Amino acid sequence: MGRAVMVGRGPTGAGVLILSILIILTSEGCRAQKGDGCGPTVLGPSSGTLSSLGYPGTYPNNTVCEWEIAVPRGNRIHFRFAELDIEDSDCQVNYLRLYNSTGPERSDWMKYCGLGLKVKELIESTGNKVTVQFMSGTHHTGRGFYLSYSTTEHTDLITCLDKGTDFPEAEFSKYCPAGCLTSTEEISGTIPNGYRESSPLCLAAIHAGVVSNAAGGRISVVSSKGIHHYEGTLANNVTSTPGTLSNSLFTFRTSGCYGTLGLESGSVADTQLSASSVGEWNGEWAASGARLKKAGLPWAPSQTDQQQWLQIDLKREKRITGITTTGSTLREYQSYVSAYRVLYSNDGHQWSIYRETNSTQDKIFQGNVNYLHEVRNNFIPPIKARFLRINPTLWHKRIALKLELLGCQLPAAKPGPRMSPPIRHIPRPAGTKHPPRLGQTTPTPDIRNTTMPPDTSRDVALAAVLVPVWVMVLTALILTVVCTWHWRNRKKSSEGTYELPHWDRTDWWKSMKQLLPSKMVETEESVRYSSSEVGRGAVPRLHAEPAEYAQPLVSGVTTLGARSTFKPDEGPDPGYTDPDLYDAPISPDIYHAYAEPLPASGFEYATPIVVDMGCHPSGGSSLNQPTTVCSFVGAGPASLLTQTESDQLGRLAYDTPKNATGQVTATEDLTYQVPQSSTQKLMGQS
Repeated sequence: MGRAVMVGRGPTGAGVLILSILIILTSEGCRAQKGDGCGPTVLGPSSGTLSSLGYPGTYPNNTVCEWEIAVPRGNRIHFRFAELDIEDSDCQVNYLRLYNSTGPERSDWMKYCGLGLKVKELIESTGNKVTVQFMSGTHHTGRGFYLSYSTTEHTDLITCLDKGTDFPEAEFSKYCPAGCLTSTEEISGTIPNGYRESSPLCLAAIHAGVVSNAAGGRISVVSSKGIHHYEGTLANNVTSTPGTLSNSLFTFRTSGCYGTLGLESGSVADTQLSASSVGEWNGEWAASGARLKKAGLPWAPSQTDQQQWLQIDLKREKRITGITTTGSTLREYQSYVSAYRVLYSNDGHQWSIYRETNSTQDKIFQGNVNYLHEVRNNFIPPIKARFLRINPTLWHKRIALKLELLGCQLPAAKPGPRMSPPIRHIPRPAGTKHPPRLGQTTPTPDIRNTTMPPDTSRDVALAAVLVPVWVMVLTALILTVVCTWHWRNRKKSSEGTYELPHWDRTDWWKSMKQLLPSKMVETEESVRYSSSEVGRGAVPRLHAEPAEYAQPLVSGVTTLGARSTFKPDEGPDPGYTDPDLYDAPISPDIYHAYAEPLPASGFEYATPIVVDMGCHPSGGSSLNQPTTVCSFVGAGPASLLTQTESDQLGRLAYDTPKNATGQVTATEDLTYQVPQSSTQKLMGQS
């Protein structure tokens, strides 16, 4: 006999009035809750779940609740917090307190308060009885608390909020407490495909039929590679929602006794199905129509009341682990059963109503919520019987039902050793039909690990092949684009113009070249200019490569046009003289420019250009290009004029290089004298 104390809250908010009431408990295991501040609670014999009123919302003001927990003698209790969020700093008004034992014999043990408090360790009692007290005064925030308990033999106890992502192991085993249906979390997925990694483990285990909400139990979890889509179904009062792609999922290892027992496959004959009555409007709604996924009318009784039933005879005792039901599945008859009881028997005369472990009440199963979709319920513990009856208690419009039973054969007794004759296999004639195998079940689906774990070695090997290939392809593509771009730019730059060094194309470099000695000014072109010792009557010498005529790089010229030259004479004209028309010596640093190329139609020879070092632009050439007039250093203040048409300023004369005897010599490096005009002659004479 034990005693407990119930603490209450007074009606006024001026202070905290605590009332103690002595209650005599006659049961060996006392599990009770009292007060006006108790939230959803399941107090099982070996595990359970507690929460504050309104959780996960804010708990109300001025409330109190006490839970008294007792487990079998010789055991102790430990607690694990899922959440602890109580608004108070000194635990005077709002708090959660734990006591060892119950009634007046209890002693203060632990006291908690604070917002967002993290308590990760297990809290262990000193005996097999504990009192949990929650007090609330005036407050503004706080979600209260949510915790689970079990006997100390389950050291791997988890809470109802622990998710698959909280455990990185590929395979692990944990203990789920009873009462995780009080959680407001959602799960995604179903068996046998698995559950999304973000789903709470214990809630998914209830949905899968591995543990019951009333008793809890141990789960064995296998993590696997995620899938693109997770289905949503209703099973065991838990609705899973469709989920999207995830990196991983988890499934549960089970006994494997989840095969179908033959209604859908036809191994259960029509004679094994019977009903309390059969409807006969617009066809016969017979018991034989109650096969899951069978087209046509379902089973429906002639009367719609709670005395109707559908019976299945399995011919022998079997282990029945679950049932799947649907409504009519017909759009024109949208009827279904929304709640039912299950009865079972071994002789067909004495019937028992299914109840959960440690429960004295009949189990009412949640049925369908529409006429089309399937709903699964599991029997925990399983039923061992030959006959099974479905007794509808609630329905929509009228009773209409299709179903399939889940389970397996009971293990046969092991007989003593005996000699058996060899089996002789006789081939069956072609075209012979196989009769239905009555009384047999379909193979049990393996839902222990339906998705393969990720094969990292295969992924690494595949990556080792694909990455170099992609690198080579991208490199080749980039090189192709760069080469194409470079070739096109080079082609465009070569059309109608001659390539010049980059530095010679810039004004800055041209200005710098004026400050350098003439001997240091060299170009990357195939043509360069040099001058030897120049005396009176000496002219610059042109060193030309056997390539095309190119425009010389004249220092001091700010702009360079297209390459140009003039065509030299094939030989001396008859009567040609070699007058000395230049009075002043020519500086070694001065180079003559050559005239621009001849136009498409015009004179035979191009107009020569006379350049001064001042780089003063003057009139255009015959090709409408700007011409630069530069003064010769030491030539006097007068500037030379640009040569125009030969018929305006006189006929041009060109000299052929001669040797010391006055004979024309053909040398590898020809030197031509500067063209002379009548104007230049006049200047030379002056």
